[in-house]
Amino acid sequence: MKSGKSIIIWLVAIIVLSAVMNMFTNNPQNRGYQSIPFSDFMNEAENKQISEVVIEGSTILGTAADGTKFSTYAPYDPSMIETLRKSGAKVEARPEDTSANTFWGVLISWFPMILLIGVWIFFMRQASSGNNKAMSFGKSRARLIENTKKVTFDDVAGADEAKQELEEVIEFLKEPAKFQRLGGKIPKGVLLVGPPGTGKTLIAKAVAGEAGVQFLSISGSDFVEMYVGVGASRVRDLFEKAKKTAPCIVFIDEIDTIGKKRDNGGFSGNDEREQTLNQLLSEMDGFDSTKGLLVLGATNRPEVLDPALLRPGRFDRRVVVDKPDLNGRINILKVHSKDVLLDESVDFKEIALATSGAVGADLANMMNEAAINAVKHGRQAVCQKDLFEAVELVLVGKEKKDRILSKEERRIVSYHEVGHALVTALQKDAEPVQKITIVPRTMGALGYVMQVPEEEKFLNTKKELEAMLVVSLAGRAAEEIVFDTVTTGAANDIEQATRIARAMVTQYGMSEKFGLMGLATQENQYLTGRTVLNCGDATAAEIDVEVMRMLKGAYAEAKRLLSENRDALDKIADFLIEKETITGKEFMKIFRQVKGIPEPEEEIRPEKKRMGGAPVDPAAMERPETPRELSGAAPETDSRTQVPSELEEGEPAAETAGNVPEGRKAETGGAENE
Repeated sequence: MKSGKSIIIWLVAIIVLSAVMNMFTNNPQNRGYQSIPFSDFMNEAENKQISEVVIEGSTILGTAADGTKFSTYAPYDPSMIETLRKSGAKVEARPEDTSANTFWGVLISWFPMILLIGVWIFFMRQASSGNNKAMSFGKSRARLIENTKKVTFDDVAGADEAKQELEEVIEFLKEPAKFQRLGGKIPKGVLLVGPPGTGKTLIAKAVAGEAGVQFLSISGSDFVEMYVGVGASRVRDLFEKAKKTAPCIVFIDEIDTIGKKRDNGGFSGNDEREQTLNQLLSEMDGFDSTKGLLVLGATNRPEVLDPALLRPGRFDRRVVVDKPDLNGRINILKVHSKDVLLDESVDFKEIALATSGAVGADLANMMNEAAINAVKHGRQAVCQKDLFEAVELVLVGKEKKDRILSKEERRIVSYHEVGHALVTALQKDAEPVQKITIVPRTMGALGYVMQVPEEEKFLNTKKELEAMLVVSLAGRAAEEIVFDTVTTGAANDIEQATRIARAMVTQYGMSEKFGLMGLATQENQYLTGRTVLNCGDATAAEIDVEVMRMLKGAYAEAKRLLSENRDALDKIADFLIEKETITGKEFMKIFRQVKGIPEPEEEIRPEKKRMGGAPVDPAAMERPETPRELSGAAPETDSRTQVPSELEEGEPAAETAGNVPEGRKAETGGAENE
């Protein structure tokens, strides 16, 4: 395209230059002649004031008696020559110079041909460029990442088990002879499996950085094209490039794009994706791992991968990069706070407790939001309050201060949220309330109750799940008791309670009717965590009946607790309407005053230290509460607490990646009213 444009530019430049030269060459004025009218010329001739005349066609060039040069245009006048002869002037006649007319005539006549030649050259060059592109169409799009900014395991936190499994792979890449001496072989492929945002790509880069080898990175979507055979060609080129740069690591992100299971009902034998997978299987069988070549794949959908791809000899190992535990989250926060100025009030353990189930990407985002919040408020360093506000921002969005609720709506939302909180305080198996607010948020919540666990938990008892059901339905129960009606604000509460009850029946054997029978299986463990019933229609109908029985019992219990403590419900709701946001301490203080319970003696806590050793002012350690969503998803089978990274509009985040009811709960009230 650039060469074609340059040809056109040169042609235009030549034409313009020729025209300018012709104009300057043939214009008499440009040769020192002064143009005069023809009548003045004839008067000068009659007065014998002209010494010399040159006639060129219709142009007359002459010299006056005083030496002045002039030019004029001569019409057809037979008497002009006779007048010049009588004046005694020297007369010279020349043929008219037609070179300029000839140039433009030739140019005009040949211009179409010149244009056609230029267009032909342009398309020939384009065709040549197209051939080069066609030759590179099947080339691999893998990017060779240089070690200009080396990533090591020091930059990876919260995945200690994964790092331990990969350390021997790193050692083999560094010293292959050490293993080969005893006949050991490096795994040809390692599959990194885990939820989104846990750092699979970062770990792959860290392996290359620790081993000091080249790192070729490519996405599974880079292999897929509409033309059959292109993906297979790119796979071949990828491994050829890897062999030339060995020792190196080939990292294929989202490998499930090309590694899906083959079946007769899905793809035909000539399907591009299947051809690409076949070529990948062939290449992984063919290369020699002793040359220091390792394939790392990453996916969050291992269940859809073809069994031939997962067998030993191709991907020999599967390394699970799961959501970090409490210590892992603390270490991740430390990594992402290296370049952040923190004051002495920061305690990463409290932040980690408030973000149960969050992945590394979530925590990095929270740390960044905390820094932005500190700058916005003119602080010189990030404090604990900034971090908790960042957690709240990520979970439920920013405060919508421009949304003004009516007086009646404020009362409804207030009683709804206090209903959740009061039932939480009345049950010993529920987690303590840390904050209650009726300030609307941008993600749809008109209010919510925040709870932070005192310690991280990996299992939930039946009593705890039953308490969650009661707490979930307590907001709806409060509305019915106080206003003798219900609103749309409990839609999300009902949805979450139904998920918990259904999980208790179908997955955990917590139903007396069905006992230990497993009635559902989980799909997409690392993504949606959706469960599918594996029973008949009649049994499914009975499950619905059992779930309804559990929900009705929980709702009746919530109404009983709130009715028996109506005085506390009214007083706390009035206080919340006035203040809009109250802390867990304020909530419990009013509750104890109403119930006549003495205040507990304050525990003298030892001075805490911020990560990094700076002492923390105990007065500054009052925990800014963070939202915790009511775990509505079914508790997962491996008993790990899962916390979503974002909330859907109008509802707290329900568990999506796993099944254990989350420790982090946010009761959103009135969200559906928006």
